[in-house]
Amino acid sequence: MHYCCIMLGIYRLKNTGSLPFLCAQKNNNNVGTCTTDYSFPNLGMYQLDVTLKNGSNLAARDRGGTSDPYVKFKIGGKEVFRSKTIHKNLNPVWDEKVCLFIDSIKEPLYVKVFDYDFGLQDDFMGSAFLDLTTVELNSSKDVALELRDPQHSDHKLGTIHLAVSLSIKDNVCIDSNTIIKKNWKRSSKFQTQSLKLSDLHRRSQVSRGIVSITLIEGQELKAMDANGLSDPYVKFRLGHQKYKSKTLPKTLNPQWREQIDMHIFEEQGGVIEITVWDKDAGKRDDFIGRCHVDLSTLSKEQTHKLKLKLEEGEGWLVLLVTLTASAAIAVSDTVGCLEDQNEREAIFRRYSLMRSLTNLDDVGFVQVKIVRAEGLMAADVTGKSDPFCVVEVNNDRLMTQTVYKNLNPEWNKVFSFNIKDIHSVLEVTVYDEDRDRSADFLGKVAVPLLSIQNGEQKAYVLKNKQLTGPTKGVIYLEVDVIFNAVKACLGSLVPKEQKYIEDEPRLSKQLLLRNFIRMKRCAMVLVNAAYYINSCFDWDSPQRSLAAFLIFLLVVWNFELYMIPLALLLLLAWNYFLIISGKDTRAHDTVVEDMLEDEEEEDDKDDKDCEKKGFMNKLYAIQEVCVSVQNVLDEVASIAERIKNTFNWTVPFLTWLAIIALCLLTAVLYFIPLRYIVLVWGINKFTKKIRNPYMIDNNEILDFLSRVPSDMQVVQFHELKPDARDSPSKRKKNNLG
Repeated sequence: MHYCCIMLGIYRLKNTGSLPFLCAQKNNNNVGTCTTDYSFPNLGMYQLDVTLKNGSNLAARDRGGTSDPYVKFKIGGKEVFRSKTIHKNLNPVWDEKVCLFIDSIKEPLYVKVFDYDFGLQDDFMGSAFLDLTTVELNSSKDVALELRDPQHSDHKLGTIHLAVSLSIKDNVCIDSNTIIKKNWKRSSKFQTQSLKLSDLHRRSQVSRGIVSITLIEGQELKAMDANGLSDPYVKFRLGHQKYKSKTLPKTLNPQWREQIDMHIFEEQGGVIEITVWDKDAGKRDDFIGRCHVDLSTLSKEQTHKLKLKLEEGEGWLVLLVTLTASAAIAVSDTVGCLEDQNEREAIFRRYSLMRSLTNLDDVGFVQVKIVRAEGLMAADVTGKSDPFCVVEVNNDRLMTQTVYKNLNPEWNKVFSFNIKDIHSVLEVTVYDEDRDRSADFLGKVAVPLLSIQNGEQKAYVLKNKQLTGPTKGVIYLEVDVIFNAVKACLGSLVPKEQKYIEDEPRLSKQLLLRNFIRMKRCAMVLVNAAYYINSCFDWDSPQRSLAAFLIFLLVVWNFELYMIPLALLLLLAWNYFLIISGKDTRAHDTVVEDMLEDEEEEDDKDDKDCEKKGFMNKLYAIQEVCVSVQNVLDEVASIAERIKNTFNWTVPFLTWLAIIALCLLTAVLYFIPLRYIVLVWGINKFTKKIRNPYMIDNNEILDFLSRVPSDMQVVQFHELKPDARDSPSKRKKNNLG
């Protein structure tokens, strides 16, 4: 009878979707004592205490014959622990302890070891299982796990040594320090338990703050090249967040002047790992040195100037680090803060025009409700999927819970973000959870924040990875965006936030061809304009040539500098007139879409070819040059397309902003002599570094254009219409019939 009651309690706990629970300790002998502020539930549960001692004879994965190993623990397909990284050691000693609360010992403890590669895919070093049913209750057991590769089971990859103890927990500990004794009757106690578990699950996803890092410069770095210089760049890592700076060629005293923001999820702040590298074409980059920043030692709401000496190398790094407490990310179940009338009014007051000049970085607020999905792709052999969603706004990234064995899942999860750039894109990706390998992609949507209609629950057709065509399924979202228009305008003229988790560029024939065609199309516009002007000179059409000649005489005789922005204003007004009159010239770009689809097919083909032969490693130097060429073509073509799309009213907010700027420029050039304007501009440029030595240089025009989507992005952000024939409700009716 007692066993049945325990199973009933476990079943109820599973329905909360909040297992397992974890609190980690490092170098502490008090096993089983939680270091967080939350009390963990233990109703009918087991407490598993694991000490990760050390590893021996691990596999070498780096070229120097060593590895940088770290360990992951998984239970039931969920990652519950990750150790620190031990650098350059095949016999690492961790001595880390972790306390896990589990509801069943039938699920084994899955141990995986990886070699940490900064900015690259971490290398697999082996895995092993620990059958928890073999562990005796209330006693400690030393375990030596032989690491194996599932694909090559005969290869021995070393040993991981653990100390494991298992005990049964009888009581439930609630946040109010109230002890609810075991009561297996169907009562409200289970509802209280479920509420506390969901609260704990929600808190574990909330950002505790933001660390702003300004990479100023390097000093006296080690020379790694034959010319006595280096081509240095810097990599940052905080948890799973990564960032790579730009590469500065041929210098030992680089000036980066780059700024990044990272979210803090650990209570103590965590440690930022910083490594400096020398860029080498054709071979592996050289390691210059490393350093770290322990955020727990820094005071909040204060900027710290740090000069860090590089370990295992030579030189210094100069940084500015600021810690700020943040409510930038929040997670709740079913009910968002906008549902509360008082909170809603407070948010509207916060972003009212009266507060336009306070806290310019806080531009707006977005609340996203992931309602449900229908008709998803079946990724498992059972004909089902285990879907979950990843919600991203710039570098903010959160996940929903997993709904198991369901093609029509309901999440009803609400996320809210503070936004610093109104031109950000909301990305929602649906994955299928897999226990022993990476999640399978099911579909994705990308929605620019400016295109969102508040309070409307809308069905979005899921797209493929390249966002160029539909895949199976529809996702229902309800999004609200509240922002301050003045802050949004000012924020459009500062550097765009870089994503610190991005795919590394690789050589692609189709991508190179696509960028060449885009560049050619932009150049053909100029060529056609030149032919048109030349035809006026040749009097191919007497009426047109005569009109052009009179206009030329009139403009040259009366030309003033303010007429340039005035002419651009007239062009914007003309295009606006064409749009409202129904003569929209912005045709859907099928050429770019076809190229993107071809590129996706080639990517799949390249992936298969790379598995069969490694010729890309032999041609690494050629690939580096080709990637640079295709990136330059992409940049030039994108700038030309962004200029065109500014005048085409692709993003009305930005076009109106351009109109305001051109009106001001016209008035300034009309009333103020050019020499005074040039004088003010020169004084500002010459004194900028004197007024603020750590100011990051930027170009307001390029920063503005970076917010305008290119033709590729227009295709990617284009909303697909749901096909009524594929409606899940109709499929149900047909099945019933």
